[in-house]
Amino acid sequence: MLTSTLSLYKNAFSGLSKSTWLLSLVILINRSGTMVIPFMTIYLTQPAMGYSIEQAGFVMGLFGLGAVCGGLMGGRLTDKFGFYYVQLITLTGGGIMFMILGQMTSYTFICIFTFLLSLVNEAFRPANSTAVAHFSKEENRTRSFSLNRMAINLGWAFGGALGGLLASIDYHLLFWVDGCTNIIAAVLLRYFLSPEKNTATHQPKKATSAPLQSAYKDKGYLAFLICTILFGICFFQLFTTMPVYFKNELRLPEYGIGLLMTMSGVLIATVEMILVFSLEGKRSGLHYVSRGVFVVGISFLLLNLLPGAGLIAVLCMLVATFGEISSMPFMNSFWVGRTSANNRGQYAGLYTMAWSSAQVLGPSLGAQVAGHYSFRALWWVTGCTCFVAALGFKWLLGKTPQDFTSINK
Repeated sequence: MLTSTLSLYKNAFSGLSKSTWLLSLVILINRSGTMVIPFMTIYLTQPAMGYSIEQAGFVMGLFGLGAVCGGLMGGRLTDKFGFYYVQLITLTGGGIMFMILGQMTSYTFICIFTFLLSLVNEAFRPANSTAVAHFSKEENRTRSFSLNRMAINLGWAFGGALGGLLASIDYHLLFWVDGCTNIIAAVLLRYFLSPEKNTATHQPKKATSAPLQSAYKDKGYLAFLICTILFGICFFQLFTTMPVYFKNELRLPEYGIGLLMTMSGVLIATVEMILVFSLEGKRSGLHYVSRGVFVVGISFLLLNLLPGAGLIAVLCMLVATFGEISSMPFMNSFWVGRTSANNRGQYAGLYTMAWSSAQVLGPSLGAQVAGHYSFRALWWVTGCTCFVAALGFKWLLGKTPQDFTSINK
């Protein structure tokens, strides 16, 4: 049993390119320093800063707006200059921005530099997604994205724990450490993956006589993005309104809520690669996306349908995590499959914008529903919205590009 399990893990992680592993290392270092944003609201409202919760909320809204704009900008720059240079500049620029933001005390300048930081930071994501696609082969592309996701989740888990420790000492340390890890990641990227040192990084433009497909006119892809936003709005409730529900309604302690989030991250790190390895290439990616989104919807409804507190919270997070594992890696495969080397940045940029938009809308809409009605109403709404998104993905599964009007008109 142990031998077969170890063999399964070995096979799941084998066959990925060296460049994919190196890129994941860069992401792990970068995300391990991601600690400012989770503590930003607390930082701004502490007595030393003295801003109101409304002012802090506006700052976080600017962060979301910068993320949306950064996704669009990053996609365009990636197609024009290549994923390597965009990643290098945004990692370095983001590191400097973190350090500068930590020195700001004026509310106006905090707002300005928060927006600029988010703009630069999120411009990194389309370039990074394009790099993952570039370094992978079609037969292991989904696993390559899963490895990248694993690095992100491990980095977030470590960064969150370290951030809590540093915040208890001095909040300004968060900005310095976040900035330094960005710059260290840029140095590693330069050392391991520069075109001069890694031939796999070369990104020559492929000549084509056919009109270049535009992501902005690809109606099938735009429909996919609408479903993604619907799902994303629901998904972000897991990290915003649901912890509040666990504390205020189910009376769970903070450490218990933290353990639930840790459990989710550990599951993703230990299970996702082998699950994707077992499923990749057997059916259309949208098949798994549809089912995974449906499972996440069930996790929300369980909060209304089953009694209990601690056990139901654990069950909800387990179901939601398995739904996430079986859907998100295959979402990346879908958009990459519609691209070429010449327009991949456009598609990655719009995909980043979809998730950034959901990240802005999700917490606000969820709080409004919970505040004006009830958490029970929120879980009915989010569960049913996931089902609608799942049906949308399933509808796309049966479509072909010919079912949509010409994307080049």
